[in-house]
Amino acid sequence: MNDPIGYQNNPLHGVSLKTVVTEIANHYGFEILYAYLNLNCFKNKPNIDSSVKFLKKTDWAREKVEAFYLYQYKSLPRASEEQFQLPPRERIIPMNQKPGMPAELSLEDAEALREKRARKTAMRNQNRSTTSTSSRSYSSRYEKSTESSFNGSEDPWAKWR
Repeated sequence: MNDPIGYQNNPLHGVSLKTVVTEIANHYGFEILYAYLNLNCFKNKPNIDSSVKFLKKTDWAREKVEAFYLYQYKSLPRASEEQFQLPPRERIIPMNQKPGMPAELSLEDAEALREKRARKTAMRNQNRSTTSTSSRSYSSRYEKSTESSFNGSEDPWAKWR
């Protein structure tokens, strides 16, 4: 982030976290922010100061809010894969991309997005369970490996003493 030229086009450059939270909360309201971001700081007694305090302490939540600010509120196109790996404040936005009008969001859209994410997670978990090399549990694999390498007279812990 030492190169001032590369970051001048980033809408987060020079903008405090409090300003970001204030802008999106004033535009969308805390109910929609909670629906889209699923952060309790926007649900339980939400206010700007407590949300900023939480976000300053929690990097992953701050990055989630900053990404929401860039891609929903500022309507920038999705970042390239390598830029998407960086935190939002460190991303370099091409000079030809300019912030647009805030996206129109609703609670119905948030619910549809939440259902889509749940289906995607279920599919991922299902694929993970079917593509595992073995359905045996860790303990059964461990028992089998120790049975084959241990005969009653040999001490399995001898080499670590």
